Amino acid sequence: ARLFGFYMGIYWIFKFILFPLGIKIPFLQLLFIALTLLVPFIGYYFVRLYSNKIMECVITFRQAWVFTLLMYVFASLLTAVAHYIYFRYIDHGFIVNSYTKILESLTPEISSGLENYLQQMETVITTLGSMSAIQITIQLLYNNIFWGTIIAIPTALFVKRSLDNNQS
Repeated sequence: ARLFGFYMGIYWIFKFILFPLGIKIPFLQLLFIALTLLVPFIGYYFVRLYSNKIMECVITFRQAWVFTLLMYVFASLLTAVAHYIYFRYIDHGFIVNSYTKILESLTPEISSGLENYLQQMETVITTLGSMSAIQITIQLLYNNIFWGTIIAIPTALFVKRSLDNNQS
């Protein structure tokens, strides 16, 4: 789980690099979203590889779920280091300022009917701007672990099911 978590963490770090760049270059933002949507599929591939090579195609749901969860935890920890370095030494408010400018640039015609949503976005941006680098990093770490826990359930189900189908 540590090895595959390392690989997933490197993937997430590469993906995260695209996020701030995507603010200025929309194609990179689209690439960031596409790579994010690929995460569960890569996780499935890693668990399936683990099951085939290490577990000799015999893995329970619980084993697949724990492996997947640990893989995402290790990936989250590695990515947290990159998040901290970025927000502590590189960002200097770039993301918050960029999103503030985007919200301010919305014309009244575009924003009509979206007042509640825009107000929530302003609150989120203000809160993000008031957080320290370590607070942002911890929040992102918890987010990654939470979503990893959620994604681990269907991943384990699919791995278990695919192996059951291959054995019959």
